[in-house]
Amino acid sequence: MTEAERKELAADADGLKSYEYIANNIETPLEDIDEVIANMARVDLSGQFLASAARYLHAINPERFATQIQSLVTACIDRDREHRYLSDILQGIYGPDYEKRADELMATDNNFRRIYKRLFPTQPI
Repeated sequence: MTEAERKELAADADGLKSYEYIANNIETPLEDIDEVIANMARVDLSGQFLASAARYLHAINPERFATQIQSLVTACIDRDREHRYLSDILQGIYGPDYEKRADELMATDNNFRRIYKRLFPTQPI
């Protein structure tokens, strides 16, 4: 990442510039992806771009970006107080059959358990 790109990301007001940086540079090695994600987590107060970036990276290569996806989802859970984007994560990352596998996923994935608990608070865990 160039110094000019760092300055532009530092001026990111809501996470969009950070998301665009990831999307526009996905074909490059992305050595600075963790720095970009940390910046996005700092400025995205609603979780919108965190959720979008997690779903995007999952669609591109879930194994390669597993650590980054985990970080994005964790930050999104903390930011998305209105639960506007959490259901998109369930569908996009855990698949359309997540409800059938909910018990298994809750036992193995802390982020899934946290999302599920927020979206379905009356369901037993």
